[in-house]
Amino acid sequence: MRNEAEVGVLMMFKQEIKSAGSLANFLRVRFTDSQRFMLLCLIVGLSCGLAAVAFHWVIHSLFDVVWHTAIQSSKPLFVLIMLGAPTLAGLLVGVVVQKWAPDAAGSGIPQTKIAYYNKGGKISIFTGLWRFMLGAVYVGLGNSLGREGPTVHFSAAIASRLGRWAFRDASRVQSMLPVGMAAGIAAAFNAPISALTFVFEELLDNFSMKALGGMVVAVVIAAAASRTLLGEDPVLNTHLIGDYTTSGWMFVALPLGLLAGIIGYGFTRSVLGLRLKFKEWKCPKWLNPAIGGLSCGLIGLLAWQLTGYVGEAQNSVFSIGYESLELAFQNKLTLTAITVLLILKMFAVVVTYASGGSGGLFSPTLYLGGMLGALAGLVLTQVHQFSPWIPNFPDTAQVVGGCVLLGMGAMFASVVRCPFTSLIIIFELTGNYSLILPLMAGNMLAYGLSRRLQPVSMYNALIMQDGVNLRSLPAYQGVQDYRKLPIQAIMTYQPYTLFVKATTGESLKMIRETNHSYHAYPVVDADDKLCGVITLHELRENSTETTIESLIQNQDLLVINQNSSIHQAARAMVSRDYQQAPIVAPNDEQKLIGWVTMNDIVRQQNTLEADEA
Repeated sequence: MRNEAEVGVLMMFKQEIKSAGSLANFLRVRFTDSQRFMLLCLIVGLSCGLAAVAFHWVIHSLFDVVWHTAIQSSKPLFVLIMLGAPTLAGLLVGVVVQKWAPDAAGSGIPQTKIAYYNKGGKISIFTGLWRFMLGAVYVGLGNSLGREGPTVHFSAAIASRLGRWAFRDASRVQSMLPVGMAAGIAAAFNAPISALTFVFEELLDNFSMKALGGMVVAVVIAAAASRTLLGEDPVLNTHLIGDYTTSGWMFVALPLGLLAGIIGYGFTRSVLGLRLKFKEWKCPKWLNPAIGGLSCGLIGLLAWQLTGYVGEAQNSVFSIGYESLELAFQNKLTLTAITVLLILKMFAVVVTYASGGSGGLFSPTLYLGGMLGALAGLVLTQVHQFSPWIPNFPDTAQVVGGCVLLGMGAMFASVVRCPFTSLIIIFELTGNYSLILPLMAGNMLAYGLSRRLQPVSMYNALIMQDGVNLRSLPAYQGVQDYRKLPIQAIMTYQPYTLFVKATTGESLKMIRETNHSYHAYPVVDADDKLCGVITLHELRENSTETTIESLIQNQDLLVINQNSSIHQAARAMVSRDYQQAPIVAPNDEQKLIGWVTMNDIVRQQNTLEADEA
């Protein structure tokens, strides 16, 4: 029998639950804001960890079925399966993305950044579900992309949904997104420390102990779930051979860093360029990923034919392909095979990502860097055999394994542009810390060269290519950015336009009805070709029967190339005393891309000055 005090407490407790009306409201009543946040971080860490493990398992199980079915079949059927599987996956992705899940294409990291900065951290749980299913099917059926980017996206969706369930404060909802992002990376790579540094380098603009505390909780839980279900080993189940002592051969990190910087730049430009071609192509958009899948199948079969390997190494261009990377660590690949795999894997990744497939770039970037390092290691050892000029030169396997690690770090720094993460993630993936000095040198060299050649990082360039304005993103603040970054980083996409054949009266009426009263407007013809610019003042001071065409004849029109820097655009506008200018395509000055005003540029400069104050 309970005493009266116990009964009273129980009744009060039941009354609180009843008055709360739901579990979410009950949590708000019983816990402080900070307590709810930490409790939610625990739930997010467990949820994201389990989801990441399931994603890993589905991809590998699906591809194992495809590959072993194909390899046990006759050669014609093998070819048919390895062409058909990635093509079918691409077709499914294309149809679903076009009809139901437009945010499920690509890697998911650009979409996560857009959600954090432009949507208050809100990602639909259905977007996360579609991302999980499409990413698993696309990569699992053999397309040459990775699982880490999609894991980040659906983990962020889980955290966003839980945040909206538990919090009413918009800032708290937004703060849950980096927690999910960190948990996803930690579980996908089994690399908890790298998960934290990546979130701060790629997403957040400042170091916050409050944000760090929540992310640490989620990362620990997610990594623990991943290790419990998948094992303690890192993603790459191999370790470098022997112990490394400082030696002259490690200077290979410098040319390797330069090569990674150049190749990483070429890789980035290839993805962006081909992706733009697919966007502009008149083919139905839902068909593009299937074309990418078919291309991946052809490239993978070509690699299989040229390398002639028996066993798991045959599938290295298909799907994630870490099997051959592990063989490279062990010096079990020939120079010819490494060269073939490096070149063809790059082609496969470029076409599958650019065509709109659902998969990430982390794994492919590490793969390409590893193969580049293995190539450099083999060349170095062969040169040394002819001219043994380096004292205490290790055996070939040790040098090649070390170069694979150096190449992975350098390529990650070049493409992903997170230099600290590029150092730490290599340690966590390989379990080896003995090459820290050459790794730091090569990574920073690759990062610096890549940034100089391409000021806009891969993920931000993808966001810009999709017509999203990045003014609010922290990566676009600073002197270097103001002077070097393209004007499209801060321009307005799809500006409001007026028709060249319309009269001033018709134009003013349309402006009033649509509530688009601006200082000036770009003017286009029936084919959306840029014809000129007209100000609101010019529309008002002329007769309502006057056509816009007559007002802009012989106009001294200033147009700005979309690849021009913010600094170049500002100088051009100041020199002509213009307050606004249309942004046009590099090869067509009549193709209107966007619109920039002097206020946009001044706002960017004011942000810079506020940060420096």
